[in-house]
Amino acid sequence: MKVSVDRDVCYGSGDCAHRVPSVFALADSGYGTVLPGQEDSGDDPQVREAADWCPSQAIVIDG
Repeated sequence: MKVSVDRDVCYGSGDCAHRVPSVFALADSGYGTVLPGQEDSGDDPQVREAADWCPSQAIVIDG
């Protein structure tokens, strides 16, 4: 399953990067991003938890 961060919704809390630093990071712009090569991490339970707890609900899991 694909995971992404909706930049129109994200306000840069950094919660995703704190919870799953192997998948998420804060971009130079200050918004959350999925690290290159980690786009297919949507099945990971930690990624799903990060999506559930994202304060802006900006993490999108498609699949």
